[in-house]
Amino acid sequence: MKTITYNKLVRDRIPEIIEAKGNTCIIEVLTNEAYLKMLDAKLTEELAEYHADGSPEELADLLEVIYAAAKARGISPEELDRIRTEKTDKRGGFDKKLLLVSVTEN
Repeated sequence: MKTITYNKLVRDRIPEIIEAKGNTCIIEVLTNEAYLKMLDAKLTEELAEYHADGSPEELADLLEVIYAAAKARGISPEELDRIRTEKTDKRGGFDKKLLLVSVTEN
């Protein structure tokens, strides 16, 4: 028998998937404060995985964590999208592929 320690935030069905394979796991339910910290760590983890892989699945994982972080902070997916749209309307998107090289201030 081998025990692997993870101490990381996982999707809700992961414990049942682990147990369906005949393994056992120890889980704990986080406080709201700890959950927010772990969500931030999960964003970093998922972004690193996307950088390494570049797959659509990793982008989807990033979105899932972003939606969870928003929800944990009281922001609905609709509100998040409204905020995103407002910013796009005011400042534009990234469609033009612009790189700001420098600014000379007067």
